[in-house]
Amino acid sequence: MTEIVDNQAPPAPSGRTYNGWTRSDTLEDYSLRYAPKSFRRWTPYVVATTALGGIAYLADFAIGGSIAVSHGFSSAAVAILTAAVVIFLTGIPISYYSAKYSIDMDLLTRGAGFGYLGSTLTSVIYASFTFIFFALEGSIMAQALELGLHIPLAVGYVVCSLIILPLVVYGMTALSKMQVWTQPIWLVLMVAPFVSIAVQEPGKFSQFTHFAGDSPTGSAISMLGVGAGAGVALSLIAQIGEQVDYLRFMPDKTPENGRRWWAAVLGAGPGWVVLGALKQLGGAFLAFYVAGSIGLGKANEPIQQYVHGFRTFAAPVALGLATFFVILSQIKINSTNAYSGSLSWSNFFSRLTHRHPGRVVYIFLNVGIALALMEGGVFGFLNTVLGFYSNVAIAWIGAVVADLVVNKPLGLSPSYIEFKRAHLHHFNPVGFGSMLLASAVSIAAYFGAFGEYGKAYSPFVALFLAMVLSPLFAVLTRGRYYIARVDGLEEPLLGADGLLSATTLTCDVCTTDFERPDMAACSFHQGSVCSLCCSLEKDCHDSCKGPGTPGPVVLGMPVVRPDSGPAPAGSPPGH
Repeated sequence: MTEIVDNQAPPAPSGRTYNGWTRSDTLEDYSLRYAPKSFRRWTPYVVATTALGGIAYLADFAIGGSIAVSHGFSSAAVAILTAAVVIFLTGIPISYYSAKYSIDMDLLTRGAGFGYLGSTLTSVIYASFTFIFFALEGSIMAQALELGLHIPLAVGYVVCSLIILPLVVYGMTALSKMQVWTQPIWLVLMVAPFVSIAVQEPGKFSQFTHFAGDSPTGSAISMLGVGAGAGVALSLIAQIGEQVDYLRFMPDKTPENGRRWWAAVLGAGPGWVVLGALKQLGGAFLAFYVAGSIGLGKANEPIQQYVHGFRTFAAPVALGLATFFVILSQIKINSTNAYSGSLSWSNFFSRLTHRHPGRVVYIFLNVGIALALMEGGVFGFLNTVLGFYSNVAIAWIGAVVADLVVNKPLGLSPSYIEFKRAHLHHFNPVGFGSMLLASAVSIAAYFGAFGEYGKAYSPFVALFLAMVLSPLFAVLTRGRYYIARVDGLEEPLLGADGLLSATTLTCDVCTTDFERPDMAACSFHQGSVCSLCCSLEKDCHDSCKGPGTPGPVVLGMPVVRPDSGPAPAGSPPGH
């Protein structure tokens, strides 16, 4: 253990203990922490399969069907593909940094220009994504229960919520097994109707290109339709957060597993949108296929799409098979929605209340909000809800990506991701300010402030502004708001092998051993402290970052603050 020497620090408070839920690695899944090397025992294949299992959702079919019905084939196809390209490109750097540093989306956002408290707002944005889509997916599952088992919708919503809870409680340990074993069955059932229609009615695919839906311009392309449709599809951009909630458990990249590591990160990270776009186009096709039988009003309901699809080759059991497929799909995705939501709420409330009862508690909060939305009929407002949400979500993602791909390579921000409270300013105007301004302007555009084209393309306004404002603010602030102090437990944490250090230190507050990337030096507690204990401390008032406050010496390096003179050689940017 490295000796820690304190300089005139105040008396340290007593230690902290956590309840059984929080102490259990299996239940807690390092929800507020760096995922340590000792816990990341899965292969790249298992991590990638688990992450991709979470995109079994059928909302893609509903979204694709809804866009096609509203704007016709040509506009829908261009909108879906345009959104997919944007989502794929923005997902690459987020997936890489999350897998490299073994941190979730919230911790990544903290260090990518938002600051310790600045990212609380993005935690709510991300949590909103998880419960909105939980509600949409639960509504689709309830529709299947009503049609297949005659369960009233209101009761079905409750069933769809309760069935998810046991799976999510045990986190990655249970979810990895469930997703791996169910994935082949789900894939076969998903593509079966398309194969059957291609064999029996191949002409339907060429007819689909003339599908007009309710579009005033028919099946021809409309730039307004493209923008509006892409805005709905872009609401899924926050899905990358759910992907990296799993990718943080990737093993370290080594020369031996390098190709498999990259294949897993790219395939299960930004690669989710490849399958997602295909599902949206499939939903658009199935909406066209069933519209003549059930009308445009219900053509975007996945249960109706798959009942008619399965009838092409399994008519006697089509309803039962479609019901099973929808239930399986929704269990796979809503377990991910509930899991990721629990991580977001944990991060949010730990910072505001300085309490952490355990990730499991917030599963019930997230599912409860989703249930309320289902009972309120959120599925009926699909396009409106997703179109509005995409403006805020893409401003957030755009600001994070700008920091990763522009600010860091140019040296405008630290080359690494710092997520610990002890080392961060409360707010960083680079990311936080960029997101606020970009989302404010794009929301104004969404509500018609800049005409109908401004409304249709408001998410692209948000993306453009966030990507431009982030480096601009980084230059104007000279990177001063990224790192609040340096104490020797900051980067570089890479060993000679290029991997994050697995050396453990004992937290002097909870007396538990954690790997070095999760630890910080603490003058208030006169020793080293883990990131969670640091987050939950409410009596220190961030004294370690105050001007003129003496700090401990760790690994031979004294605490250095931005206002205390030149930083030692090798310090991160911003000093």
